[in-house]
Amino acid sequence: MEIRIEAIQIAELFNIKKFRAEFRAEAFSGSTSEVFYALTENNRYLYIFDYGVIVFANYDAVAKSEFLQFVKNYATTLVAIDLSEEYRINTDEKLLKVLVKNDYVTVQQMDSSLLRIVMLNVGQSVALEYYEVLTNDLISSSKHYILELEHRGKLSISKTNLLKYIGKVLNVKNSIVDNLYILDDPNLVWDNEELNLLNRHLKANFDINTRFKDLDYRLQIVEDNLTLFTDVLNVRESNRLEWIIIILILIEIMIALFFH
Repeated sequence: MEIRIEAIQIAELFNIKKFRAEFRAEAFSGSTSEVFYALTENNRYLYIFDYGVIVFANYDAVAKSEFLQFVKNYATTLVAIDLSEEYRINTDEKLLKVLVKNDYVTVQQMDSSLLRIVMLNVGQSVALEYYEVLTNDLISSSKHYILELEHRGKLSISKTNLLKYIGKVLNVKNSIVDNLYILDDPNLVWDNEELNLLNRHLKANFDINTRFKDLDYRLQIVEDNLTLFTDVLNVRESNRLEWIIIILILIEIMIALFFH
């Protein structure tokens, strides 16, 4: 038997509480930040995360499209770029241990808990890809200003636009920090050695921890650049204020001499 899995980044945020209250199916497991459904009547599985990712298992194109239209009612800030990842689960009763490959995993037998672990890791991978795209954009834009400093010795960006840029960077970083839990292992792996082993292999396969460390490093580079830009802007503002003060003093002197 083979089950096809697809994870999609739909939005920046999902209202999980409202969705669970209005979706007509009983959750297999869930919390305030995620919910997993095992829809056994049609052998479908669904995993939704509040950081905007949906993971489908055994959904055809029509069912997937219909659900995406429905779930957008619970989304905040839809993602414009196409971010998705596919994976497969195969079963082999003769298998002695889990076999994890780049695009599929082979297990001895299938159950809802095992599916949840696989879908969780695929969902984490897509979420990290989304943040990688955001940080790459931030680094590219900061590189433009660095080249301007190198060639012209000054920044042409206005104070307002710089503050907007700083706000964008902080928003991305806060979003990542708020979703740090995506790296946490679910409680069910602690009580099951097979699931724990599968989870570790999948994290290694998708480079979950390595990619997060790289993401954190890239954000630190952007923050260092922001500190530099802020210092340059402060110097520019300071020079402007000094000239304003000098001009005011000269005007005051001229007025005093005129009336004298």
